[in-house]
Amino acid sequence: MFLTKAAKMEMIRPEDALPGRAQPIPTAPSHHVFHRPLTLDIPEGMEAVMLGMGCFWGAERLLWQLPGVWLTMVGYSGGTTPNPTYEETCTARTGHAEVVRVVFDPAVISFEDLLRCFWESHDPTQGMRQGGDIGTQYRSAIYASLPAHLELALDSCARYQKALTLAGRGQVTTEISAAGPFYFAEDYHQQYLAKNPGGYCGIGGTGVACPVGTGVSPGN
Repeated sequence: MFLTKAAKMEMIRPEDALPGRAQPIPTAPSHHVFHRPLTLDIPEGMEAVMLGMGCFWGAERLLWQLPGVWLTMVGYSGGTTPNPTYEETCTARTGHAEVVRVVFDPAVISFEDLLRCFWESHDPTQGMRQGGDIGTQYRSAIYASLPAHLELALDSCARYQKALTLAGRGQVTTEISAAGPFYFAEDYHQQYLAKNPGGYCGIGGTGVACPVGTGVSPGN
């Protein structure tokens, strides 16, 4: 089914979503940068969150550079279709967003510092797109694994909205909710920009500072 750009910016109804499959699609066995197994397991004392910032290639590279981040992986979440492929997600008929699942050590990097990086590194006012990347898969999203994280995410959104409004920017469209299932993306998407340093990176913020966290950034 061919969809126009306008149609790809509308969320699919669950009953109209693609059926997907029962078994996960193959992915990389280990992280190309950290050389740790790509797993959904969270080491004791660490925490996880899923962040959607548009194309997941550049978002993952940004996030794995942060001090305290233990593991990153890219995949699909927030939709209906079980175990979707990239091609299926690109049709806007799975309901999923491209996300980075981040496992981090809160003793090194706080959740609020992750949120600050998230808000400042993309434009959360664009709805179902990031720049020239158009479709529901590119929407801004925070899928929180802990109730406390969900509260902090909602609070940070309200605070960043105030800063955006003062700067003359629009309304935040970020989807913020408790985390649902995470489905791994294919092998070649994992740590894509480490394997292809000259590849496409869609990361770009609004230039408006977020008044949360301590201002942590890659390399700090």
